[in-house]
Amino acid sequence: MGSQERKSVITVPLKIVLTDLGTTYFLKNNKKLVKFKLADNIEEYGLLFNSFTPASLQRMMLIDYIAKVELSAFELVKIRPEIMDISKLVTYSMLYRQYDAYIFQRLMQSELIKTWNRKNPANIIDEKTRINETFLQGILQEKEREISEIKQAVLSPMISYIKKNSKLLPEEKNIQILLSEKFLNTLRPFTWFIIVKFHNADGYDALIKEIRTGLADYMEKAKIAEYTALNVMELASNSENTNLKREAKAVFKGAIDINAVLFDANVRRQVQESLQRKGELVSISWRLGSRGTSIGTQGKLQITIYSKESEYEKMKGAFDEKKNADLKKRTLHDFYKAMPEVESNTELGLYYLSYLSEACEKVNVKFEAYVNQVAGSDLTVTTIAINI
Repeated sequence: MGSQERKSVITVPLKIVLTDLGTTYFLKNNKKLVKFKLADNIEEYGLLFNSFTPASLQRMMLIDYIAKVELSAFELVKIRPEIMDISKLVTYSMLYRQYDAYIFQRLMQSELIKTWNRKNPANIIDEKTRINETFLQGILQEKEREISEIKQAVLSPMISYIKKNSKLLPEEKNIQILLSEKFLNTLRPFTWFIIVKFHNADGYDALIKEIRTGLADYMEKAKIAEYTALNVMELASNSENTNLKREAKAVFKGAIDINAVLFDANVRRQVQESLQRKGELVSISWRLGSRGTSIGTQGKLQITIYSKESEYEKMKGAFDEKKNADLKKRTLHDFYKAMPEVESNTELGLYYLSYLSEACEKVNVKFEAYVNQVAGSDLTVTTIAINI
């Protein structure tokens, strides 16, 4: 986790497509939206960032203002840390949102709320309940110390487990503790209002147990964030290298070994300049399922890599073969040891898909990966879909 939260500012160009909720907010606040074209040639209105703070971008995701984030670049390897950070930022944001939705649902279905509703039929609490924001914040501020104590009581078993985990380094333990705290801190204010209102009432202990159990489940699911970020980066690098090799054929017309474009700085520069003139670059987009969508798609994260590919059928065949690799024969560590020691292995991302698939299966997260081509063009679309 950590890296995207330690950096105060990330400097890469981002296109931000807003949800209806986000669009309404920015228009009401007189923020002019920009019209731009995405990698799939669809035009949208949204925001353009050349730099941003991870915290501000995540806040927009958590309150459902962002529908899609897209990044395009000519040399992805130069912004590898930033791409990894953005991917983890988006994945964690989806995990926080889903944990919040899960806990709120369990809260509304709890015996504690059912008992209240039976005794107070004229003032029931359910998913449609609305409370004055100023009043809500006032109560939470007044009960801040009590809420802090409840959070520590919820976290205590998790923190104890993390500290006793001999498989984790001290820094990793700190990161895990911060992650568990972040899950609780991103629960919606109304949830904390209910928890503190019914503190020590009948059914309260059962509710706290639900929150702890859910936290343990989502801490396990959070392990896929690192896998996902690595996968995105390696698949994007694979697409970029394929792009460079294809363009090297056109620029040098067989006069050089096309693999030189990966290792010879002068050759690479000439090919990149040719791609820049044509505007052919690799793009990565992260599409977030909106809270306003139907059940089952709210937690869907779709990551798409767009690139030119003249040998689409060959690439699709390699993609399908490697994403179904038999993991039982080799661990990820064994796989890396067996990889050829070259500066850039273009198949790493394809092999890594099978490990992401296995990681998702272990924590009951639905995973899909596929390659398509836009009809009538050589634009290849590589998609990873994760339903948290």
